[in-house]
Amino acid sequence: MNTFRFPHPLVLLVGFIILAAALSYVLPAGQFARQKNEATGREVVVPGSYQRVPATPVGPLDMLVDIPKGMADAAGVIFLIFLAGGAFTVLDQTGALRHGVDWLLARAYGREVLVIPVVSLLFATMGALENMGEEIVPLIPVLLVLMRRLGYPVMTAVAASIGAAIVGAAFSPINPFQVGIAQKLAQLPLLSGGGYRLALLLPAVALWIAGTMRHAIRHRVAPDVTAEEVAADARGAGRHGLVLLLLLLCFSIFGYGVVSLGWDFDQMGALFFVLGVGAGLLGGLGLSGTAEGFVTGFRDIAFSALLIGFARAIFVVLEQGHIVDTIVQGMSAPLAHLPVTLSALGMMVVQTALHLPVPSVSGQATLTMPLFAPLADIIGLSRQVVVLCFQYAAGLCELITPTNGSLLAILAICGIRFDQWLRFVAPLYGLLLALGVAGVVSAIALGV
Repeated sequence: MNTFRFPHPLVLLVGFIILAAALSYVLPAGQFARQKNEATGREVVVPGSYQRVPATPVGPLDMLVDIPKGMADAAGVIFLIFLAGGAFTVLDQTGALRHGVDWLLARAYGREVLVIPVVSLLFATMGALENMGEEIVPLIPVLLVLMRRLGYPVMTAVAASIGAAIVGAAFSPINPFQVGIAQKLAQLPLLSGGGYRLALLLPAVALWIAGTMRHAIRHRVAPDVTAEEVAADARGAGRHGLVLLLLLLCFSIFGYGVVSLGWDFDQMGALFFVLGVGAGLLGGLGLSGTAEGFVTGFRDIAFSALLIGFARAIFVVLEQGHIVDTIVQGMSAPLAHLPVTLSALGMMVVQTALHLPVPSVSGQATLTMPLFAPLADIIGLSRQVVVLCFQYAAGLCELITPTNGSLLAILAICGIRFDQWLRFVAPLYGLLLALGVAGVVSAIALGV
């Protein structure tokens, strides 16, 4: 008997692009007036300003042109992934990466499972601090080597990295790209309600780590190697130590640049290029060997990088068809007629549904918060609760939406089909969403 198999990621994204173009013929074109918000410096919608505009259906030729337009919009992150993929291929060819992992295994022998919560906490923290997403893609090769040497399934590398980061970001009290922008647009003090959010962040991250560890332990295939063999393998040549020292230095600069200097993808890409060149020369590959390593990395990472451009093209098509605002207006208008608690839960449903066509959490905040905040005043709902609805719904949707280009890119690197990821993540997503719903209902009852 034939069983259903989820479409290839490229087929899936092209299907959504075609659907977006088809909707531009069905849905009425419309848009909100926009004005610059002084607090965030972003263009936001003006509540009550929605009006119809002349239809601009996206024809087949325009739809095809929007694919390279989407790639151009995502050029920064695409080139970052190419450069990082090349750098880590060079690093791997020096042998230093394997020796570094073996050194870690020699010290974690018998306690390998502790690596998972440590890695997960690191990425959850980065998600909570700065909404880490695309920046994770270049780091996946290192995690793959680590998890394979530990004997854990490759799914563990995805869950402990981007999965943990998404959960940390969704429940964060300080994430500037989610709660920060949303609170500014809702005219709330920054970091207000932080204690309440932190009380939910801790069990959310603990729940995610527990689920990740349970899956990893159940599917682990213990490596056929003794502690003595691991220790012997870990004693690499001096040049391996120099390469690993360079890797540690670059990771430190990477973290400082992203968190403290506000680095964009261009600066990150430049850093990874330096890492690749330095690793190749220190590792004894020479100029030609380093160049060949970069070329191999470019080839291997190409598909994953370009998936992000295809995902971005979906929103380009919707914008060209002037139907994004129509979708928002159609979903948000009925909420005004519901009781307070049902209206809040309805906001979560709307925010979840909107995250499919609007895969940027910061973009979704600028689109929806100016509409939902005044609506909350009318129906007697706290604006803080409106921000919670946005965070928990849109933030957690990052775990399951097929328009999340970073997630699809990481799954492609790891050789995991999207349906395999969904089977792993669905129970955890359900539990985390239930936690978010409980948090929203409790916030209403407590007057947060």
